[in-house]
Amino acid sequence: MIDLTAEFGTHVAHRLRMEQVVWLTTISPGGAPQPNPVWFLWEDDSFLIYTLPDSVKIRNLKQNNHVSLHFNCDEWGGDVVIFTGEAIIDQAAPPANQHPAYLEKYRGGIADIEMTPESFATAYSVPVRVKPARMRGF
Repeated sequence: MIDLTAEFGTHVAHRLRMEQVVWLTTISPGGAPQPNPVWFLWEDDSFLIYTLPDSVKIRNLKQNNHVSLHFNCDEWGGDVVIFTGEAIIDQAAPPANQHPAYLEKYRGGIADIEMTPESFATAYSVPVRVKPARMRGF
């Protein structure tokens, strides 16, 4: 469980609400890190990410569910936040187009990639949830 109440934690909590993208790093079957930028929703002390069913992320998670996530740093290499934890396919999560908070956050982005909420939910049909076990940064 990560602490979002201390000084650093409150800063991270703000970023969890405001950031549009987090980098999700999975591990390939050969052991190579595979970072990918993803949209996410922070809810229930976890990241909810919707992904394509045939994505490299899903293939990797089936072999090794240990992941890291990080935000972009600032232009001087500061404001670093890194999370580590385990990812699961969350069968209980609603489709993206039926998740009000996710739609509120990404409706504009979905339109920008020329999709509707329905077509996005059909394409990005696999909900992945990451509950971070550790957090570090500076």
